[in-house]
Amino acid sequence: MNISAALTPEQKAVYLRTLPAVRERCQRVFDLAKAGKLEYLDYHPEKEVEVTEFCVGIIQRDFGTNYSSIPPHGRWRHFESGRERVAPLLQSWKDLDAKESSKRLIDLFVVSALLDAGAGKDWTYTEESSGQKIARSEGLATASIHMFTSGVFSSNPNQPCQVTVTEGLKSISVEVIAQHFQVNQQNPMVGLDGRTSLLVNLSKAMTESPKLFGSDGRPGNMLDFLESESKISGSTRQVPLAALWHVLIDGLNPVWPASRAILGGISLGDVWPCSALKQDGQSEGDDYVPFHKLTQWMTYSVIEAIESVLKWEIVGREDMTGLPEYRNGGLLMDLGVVTLKPGVLPIDPVSKLPKAAATHPAIVEWRAMTVIMLDRIADSIRARLKLTPTELNLAQVLESATWKGGREIAKQKRPESGGPPMEIESDGTVF
Repeated sequence: MNISAALTPEQKAVYLRTLPAVRERCQRVFDLAKAGKLEYLDYHPEKEVEVTEFCVGIIQRDFGTNYSSIPPHGRWRHFESGRERVAPLLQSWKDLDAKESSKRLIDLFVVSALLDAGAGKDWTYTEESSGQKIARSEGLATASIHMFTSGVFSSNPNQPCQVTVTEGLKSISVEVIAQHFQVNQQNPMVGLDGRTSLLVNLSKAMTESPKLFGSDGRPGNMLDFLESESKISGSTRQVPLAALWHVLIDGLNPVWPASRAILGGISLGDVWPCSALKQDGQSEGDDYVPFHKLTQWMTYSVIEAIESVLKWEIVGREDMTGLPEYRNGGLLMDLGVVTLKPGVLPIDPVSKLPKAAATHPAIVEWRAMTVIMLDRIADSIRARLKLTPTELNLAQVLESATWKGGREIAKQKRPESGGPPMEIESDGTVF
């Protein structure tokens, strides 16, 4: 059912930027898949049990039956490649109050999440202090934490561990990002211009929303707004997820490229037309599918920064979805739950893999299927392990099973690159 059919374009745009819209529109794509009516993908439900068993095996290997020890999916994990990096940072701030420490962690997580779109299989970061070579998300995270601690994002030379809009973000350029991410001809990075523009636009977004980010324009200042929207329950401060989502989806809307879809004069962000949903007589936007992957990734990450340091509770997070990116989606494709129809995409002459832009309708179908399948896989894992959603939540499934599983099966099938089962042409702002 298209629950937004009777809305005006402006109302529909507002709806498409909500979390419930992600599942509703992705479910419509999934319903077409069940009927064999997608344009690019085929769905093989009989393969789902194989994904469940693969994921359960990873969970039991890494955590045994100690399911409560599984951390949530978030940027924090990516900083820990080879050694801890966040805990020593928090220890260095031990003389600060918890709120300022949490603000600094949010500063770090927001800029790092915006820099986290796939860097490509050829890029690595070499950490000077350890000599460790780190690729992909962990490499991006490690590079960004060193940028953060060295004051690249701060306008205060006496306080490098901040993100501010004055001399900090406004001084960011492609050259600065390339230097700190060690990009050169021998170490190329996908989407360098795109991820740089996200940080430049972050400065603009925070300047335009002082109610959310304070007069000095700082991501961590969202805590002041969230506190004003919270309530005390017993001894715990509870913050509605809706308030945090408002900060990130509305307050940071100017971050996204102007090339993104616009409906009713509103820029939609990570929302794309799906040709399989196109029907005669439908109104504008009825074929759009929202994902908001980077915003949800940031939300998962900020929640952990708040709950771990301040001990506040974020309530109402059941509307959040699994992340539609190439690790989770790759797991489905590598284990045969979804397959490309023959001949629908060109083949890359080097990798011999199907190739498409991140905005291609085949990728939109893949991402939509990923959202719904992650819910189904999470339910199946819980049933297999006899756990409730409280005992094993979606963020824990993403962290311990599907994202990790997608990386591991990719390494098995493509040991030289460890990359996804499709070559994705990315601009550094989607995946």
